[in-house]
Amino acid sequence: MKSTAFFSSLLKPFNWLRKIRGFKLVYTPLLAIVLFTAVMGIILGTLHLQEKGQQESALFRELSFAKQRIQLRFANNTDALNTINREIASNSDDPKIKQLVREQADDLVINNHEIVKIIWLNADSSRGWSVPVNNNKSDWISKTQNDQAVNAGLANAIELSRVTSRAAFSQFISLNIPDEESLAKDRRTVIWQVAPNIVGGQVIGFLAALYTTQGILDVVPGELKANYRFTLLTDNERVLSISSDRDTPKRAFSNQTSLDIGVLSPNMVLRIDTYPPPTNLTFRMLIGVVVGLSAFVIWSLWSVLKQMQVRQEAESNLRTETSFRSAMENSTPVGIRAHDMQKRITYVNRAFCEMTGWSAKELIGLMPPFPFWPDSRRDELVEKMNRALKSDMASKVGIEGAILRRDGSLIETRTFIAPLINEKGKQTGWVTSLIDISEPKKIREELAASQERFITVLEGLDAAVSVVDLENDKLLFANRYYREHFGDDSKGHFLLAGDTNNLETLHDVAEDLQDSPPGIPTSFLYQESESEEIQMTDGTNKWYEVRRRFIPWVDGHLAQLLIATDITMRKEADDLARQQEERMQFTSRLTTMGEMASSLAHELNQPLSAISNYCMGVAKRIEGTIDPALTKDILPALEKASQQAHRAGTIIQRIRGFVKRSEPQRKSTAISDIINDAVGLVEIEAHRHRLTITSNIVENLPEVDIDPVLILQVLVNLLKNGLDSTREAYPLSSRWSAPPVNISTDLDTSIFPAMLRIQVSDGGAGIPESVSQRMFEPFFSTKSDGMGMGLNICRSIVESHQGRLWAVNRMDSEHTKLVGCTFTILLPLVSPEAGSNV
Repeated sequence: MKSTAFFSSLLKPFNWLRKIRGFKLVYTPLLAIVLFTAVMGIILGTLHLQEKGQQESALFRELSFAKQRIQLRFANNTDALNTINREIASNSDDPKIKQLVREQADDLVINNHEIVKIIWLNADSSRGWSVPVNNNKSDWISKTQNDQAVNAGLANAIELSRVTSRAAFSQFISLNIPDEESLAKDRRTVIWQVAPNIVGGQVIGFLAALYTTQGILDVVPGELKANYRFTLLTDNERVLSISSDRDTPKRAFSNQTSLDIGVLSPNMVLRIDTYPPPTNLTFRMLIGVVVGLSAFVIWSLWSVLKQMQVRQEAESNLRTETSFRSAMENSTPVGIRAHDMQKRITYVNRAFCEMTGWSAKELIGLMPPFPFWPDSRRDELVEKMNRALKSDMASKVGIEGAILRRDGSLIETRTFIAPLINEKGKQTGWVTSLIDISEPKKIREELAASQERFITVLEGLDAAVSVVDLENDKLLFANRYYREHFGDDSKGHFLLAGDTNNLETLHDVAEDLQDSPPGIPTSFLYQESESEEIQMTDGTNKWYEVRRRFIPWVDGHLAQLLIATDITMRKEADDLARQQEERMQFTSRLTTMGEMASSLAHELNQPLSAISNYCMGVAKRIEGTIDPALTKDILPALEKASQQAHRAGTIIQRIRGFVKRSEPQRKSTAISDIINDAVGLVEIEAHRHRLTITSNIVENLPEVDIDPVLILQVLVNLLKNGLDSTREAYPLSSRWSAPPVNISTDLDTSIFPAMLRIQVSDGGAGIPESVSQRMFEPFFSTKSDGMGMGLNICRSIVESHQGRLWAVNRMDSEHTKLVGCTFTILLPLVSPEAGSNV
């Protein structure tokens, strides 16, 4: 008995803990204290890191500011030395200039604590003058027996400046100055800066400034040196100068940066150390933690009492809510039933009982398949229910089903299912709600059938039908033809609507109707606009006949209906008929031109023959009758005139034969003779326009079987075109720099058999793409007085010789612009007739 009592006494505390384990509010104060302690620790750590980051950022800013001050001071000093050099170079013999220069140098030393001395040295490095003036009191260098080290550093800087012809620095010079000297600290380490004075490429002297490293630190403002310690160091961590001898504490922050004082300066590092001020942040934080913890504990205990009161109010509200929900479920026409996890019915409301004709007592406890399901659809409804219980889609869109009432009537339903969750968050079943959709479903099926017939008609049209809301430019309807050709947005609608301002006009119409009294005027609606022919600008270039009208949409908004019929084939047929008519006109003009050419050839042959005969007759009459020297000048001119008249007659005969479509009169001819004749004929016009013509003829070219007169006509025409293109590209004042028009000939062996190649190149502006596609067409010309037959006749002549003629633009070396054009002629070396005879 005693042992039993002993064990029961030991188990009493554990029994008490088990009793209060479910009462979570008891642990609230303990949890609050633990949580508060953790949060405070995080806050303290965050504040410490934030303070450290702020100090490091401030340190970096001050270091950058000090660096900029020092570098700016050296840049200003270098400019001042160069200014003094320019004054010396301007007039070094003028006493006033010399005095002014020394005064400027003296001011530079006085105003800049880091400069202790400025020396002028001649070109041979001999000293001219120095400031301040050397005396026993100011010449502290010689006084401390450091002349040799200082002079050696100066000599090295002068030599570096002489070699590079720019300002240079010496290495740092450490001076041996006794500690009792007053200047020992300020001038223990010095450095020379030498600025050469260059006139006409010759060095006439040097201006040297002696800096102290301690003076360089004096450039840093005093308020910074009061809070930070600045140190100048070399690359090997040798201390040059320091702003304060006071040691920094262990918690101090440091940073350093390279200091660039000139191009030819020795490497130097500027370091900064901070003196962190004492802070009582930790103490204040501890006080805040204690106060906050105490307040939080008090609040936690108070919250336990408040939550007890809230629980009582919640129980009262729950009873009221339960009564309200029961009344709401009994009054709603929606049938509600509940299932447990085994799908057994656990609850039905009054509406569900009325919907099925079964009482609640008969329904509760039933499991699927339910007796109110039609026998023919039980398997289908069981499968739908199982699938709906496994997914959450039934709670959003619902599932369609059917209920067989007790009286035998059938109603269509839509069921929504949601999981039933208890207060612990655990699912205990499902709740389903049913609505009767028999009548709405019947109406919806009729509407769907009507809509299907309407859509079938519109989808079968070979025209684009679209409707657009004028308020938000949204596409409301589009048939198959529209979707296939214009996509699923309203861009195609507005492209078909006409000009680019049509969209703004439609918006203005919509705004005016919105500001008008309620209702859209009937006179405005259903008025079809006149049909328009619109060409698409989306790259297809199709033509559409467009009809449009304004209609009220189903939601009452104003919309625009547009019907577009493709008339591209009709437009193409019209264009084809127009082109045929133009070709007939061209043919008529060519026929007329041929008749005119035949008439002109017939009429001009006789005058040209007479001119040739008269010239030859005059030559024979004056031959031997006048002074031989005069005969030497006149007779060749008359013979050339006769030859040119004969040549003109031959050309006219060839043109007449060409118009009659007769074959060219071929003969074996040297192409060099034809090119020389063509250049000779065109050179007169070239010289008149201050242009030149060059020729490049490969030697030992074989003779070709051609009509020389017609080929000469082609080359003359191409050379004239090249001169015209160059003349248009270069104005008269700049034609001295215009490239010559070049004609060249060689053999093109890249094809088989090889052919004779003639190229005419100019330096004009090239041929635009729009012109190059039509320049060989008859009657097409870019000249205001041109007939448009030159290049067409040239190509016809070349093709009658079984050759080819084409043009290619030439680009500059950067391929950015046109720099001319090259016409290429390919002629066969052996005529087809000669080849067939062989």
